[in-house]
Amino acid sequence: MREDQHQFLMLLGQLPARLTAEQAAWVLNCQPHDIPALVAAKLLKPLGNPPANGIKYFAAVDLLEASKDRQWLQRMSATIYQHWHKKNTRGKLLPPITFPPEGKVRDSDPVSASG
Repeated sequence: MREDQHQFLMLLGQLPARLTAEQAAWVLNCQPHDIPALVAAKLLKPLGNPPANGIKYFAAVDLLEASKDRQWLQRMSATIYQHWHKKNTRGKLLPPITFPPEGKVRDSDPVSASG
């Protein structure tokens, strides 16, 4: 944990009631870019009804309660692993093999060179 994270978590001996995604990630000991995957999997629920591109806030009490639940932590970890596994394997397929159109012969073929 970085020093600024530690100082944030020790602020006045308690957390603020509402946390940003980055602060929520600090509490859960994950990365801020993992939070959208947890929201999509319905493991975290933002406060209110924020727009898709809006700042999302999370209740500190909910995060602290969830962080004490071993099964929830296992689901959270599995969700993050699956999310990044899918994201990292997407696009790793080889490009499709293309052939010249029928009747066309490449310049490097012996048939076209003799003809």
